[in-house]
Amino acid sequence: MFFQKRVISCPLMYANIPLATPLEKLRFIVVDTETTGFHVSSIDRLIEIGAVPVEGFQVFEKEIFHCYVNPKRQISREITELTSISNEIVQNAPGSLEAIRRFFDFVEEWETVCMVGHYISFDTLVFKSELKREKLNLKNFYTIDTLDVISTIAPSFDMRDLEKYARIFGTRIYERHHAVGDALTTAYLFTELLWQFKQRGNNTWGDLIKAVENKFL
Repeated sequence: MFFQKRVISCPLMYANIPLATPLEKLRFIVVDTETTGFHVSSIDRLIEIGAVPVEGFQVFEKEIFHCYVNPKRQISREITELTSISNEIVQNAPGSLEAIRRFFDFVEEWETVCMVGHYISFDTLVFKSELKREKLNLKNFYTIDTLDVISTIAPSFDMRDLEKYARIFGTRIYERHHAVGDALTTAYLFTELLWQFKQRGNNTWGDLIKAVENKFL
């Protein structure tokens, strides 16, 4: 991670990975966030980050990243009931910038190719919005959305619910609306999707990025 001209760059390895690298040799970080609400570019704030590494179609459950975040505003009763995160839990937690720094250190430690998430555009907006409040611009946050991988395998599916997809593809389901639980559910779904993607004759990093048509931030 480095700072230059008010830019924070996520330490991802995608630019250094040959396109011919086999899928099973790639390291991903599957991430999920919880917030005080959906209006993260304005009034709502980050309250939890959860993430888990994936490599070789394997989820590394013992290497989980987890961090509560102090949003410096009240958490509503509805959000506490949904996520089990209360004002007391986050009272002594780090602020968003420190939490994101810790997360990026974790990403760098795992020599991560790119981020993965289910409807990850929301999580990306969360990170960008929190950093913007610190007058920092987020760069090099390269992502893969499980929804995009699903569309290459089963294009007839048209929904967003993570749990429903986990049931359809027969993968594990963990506690919902908790960053670690949703990250784990997404990670197992992603490894199954990668496996099915490979069974269709797609074997490399180049095949994957071509299929999901990601863009750099």
